[in-house]
Amino acid sequence: MPYQSLSPFDGKLLKGFSDITTGEYESRITLAQACFESWRHTSPAARAPILSRAAALLHELAEAFAHTMTLEMGKRITEARDEVERSARILAHYATRAESLPAPAPPRPTHGQAQGESHEEYRPLGIILAIEPWNLPFYQLARIAGPHLMAGNVLMVKHARNVPQCALAFEQLLLDAGAPLGLYTNLFASHEQVGRIIDDPRIRGVCLTGSVAAGRAIAVHAGRNLKPAALELGGNDPFIVLEDADLDATIPWALWGRMHNTGQSCCAAKRFIVVDSIADRFLAGFQAALEALTPGDPLDEATTLGPMASETALVQLLGQVDAAVARGATVLTGGKRIIRPGAFMQPTILADITPENPAFHEEFFGPVALFFRVKDEAEAIALANDAAFSPGASIWTRDIARGKAAAARLDSGTVFINALDWSHPADWPHPAEGSHPAEGSHPTARSDRADGPPPALAGGDTSHTGYGPETGAIGIRQFVNRKRIITAAPRAPA
Repeated sequence: MPYQSLSPFDGKLLKGFSDITTGEYESRITLAQACFESWRHTSPAARAPILSRAAALLHELAEAFAHTMTLEMGKRITEARDEVERSARILAHYATRAESLPAPAPPRPTHGQAQGESHEEYRPLGIILAIEPWNLPFYQLARIAGPHLMAGNVLMVKHARNVPQCALAFEQLLLDAGAPLGLYTNLFASHEQVGRIIDDPRIRGVCLTGSVAAGRAIAVHAGRNLKPAALELGGNDPFIVLEDADLDATIPWALWGRMHNTGQSCCAAKRFIVVDSIADRFLAGFQAALEALTPGDPLDEATTLGPMASETALVQLLGQVDAAVARGATVLTGGKRIIRPGAFMQPTILADITPENPAFHEEFFGPVALFFRVKDEAEAIALANDAAFSPGASIWTRDIARGKAAAARLDSGTVFINALDWSHPADWPHPAEGSHPAEGSHPTARSDRADGPPPALAGGDTSHTGYGPETGAIGIRQFVNRKRIITAAPRAPA
């Protein structure tokens, strides 16, 4: 399948692009390698202005970038603007930490050597291949460009086939910001070509955000070549509602947590686990909120339900729902395609899902919520942990101490208590201070990341969620050589 801008709103083909040829690839990787030989010797302070200028340009041109994103993958325009602004903040974040994040460790005395010392330095590896998804087409690029370019590496990026214009726009953004040729290179590569690219000895590392199946394939290929890899994969995140939760605050977050980006997010709330004594009230409010969403043109700010990113994604999700029902699940609302042009699906709630049902462990990447009723907190924690992968989880309770104790027992990379946002706590206004989630905007619009930790933090990885954090101080050192240098006064060996 070629790279295509195919509108998920009306199915119209906007533009198409051919896969890269062998000759084009060779020319571009030669240029990237030459760029690295120069870029690796620049200081972090010299690298920072490029990212800083890119952040400023992204902010200045936010409307144009958001419009491209909405046309290509159907993200509602209000959410698209928010993603562009978050992406700009990510680039600015790394630019402003040019000296601190990649700094070498301070010297320290060595043992057993007179007047000796040792210290560690972090040296870039070279060309990193990044394979990125369509659900956050600019954010995913910003979160790799920030740390990896600041670390002194250069990037070659294979973006998703349905967002080629987003891919080209981000490459041009860095060029306009003053990036040297070869620093950031977009590749319209096929799946077959990706394997050959990983085999190329000039590629020194691989990062992927994608499905578990894609992660397995990339991990095997990178491992065969003894190349480091960072994988951010799927999620089946629990949203735990205890009996003392404030439902007036919880239900709007449940709606946003499941329906942001039309539910197409690795860290979206997917399994709603509710204590029995409060379950009926939660379910009634949650179902009513989902059913109130109105499908429409994602470029129209009044639209509260956008299309899924592609016809393929819609058909796959409908098939998952049908398979779950065939194994005993109950559809409480939705479950069908919306009869209108475009890749629209009814917001859906599935219940009565047993561990024998494949849906119990699957990720539903779209507007489908799985509802579980449990007798108490202990059963809620046990059920939340009985899943293949959970990069994030949330607990809803009026008792903060209780919430913290419950969080300690959850097998998740990140746990929120009475929130579901990847920004810093200081950035959180009260939900009443922002727009209601059902109106198309997260209550806390200043999020750095809607699908993982903000750039200053690095979330954990559990099971099938992948490995190798790419954000924060850990992320900037993901693809570097940790070099230890030992010095001592000249002396004869013992």
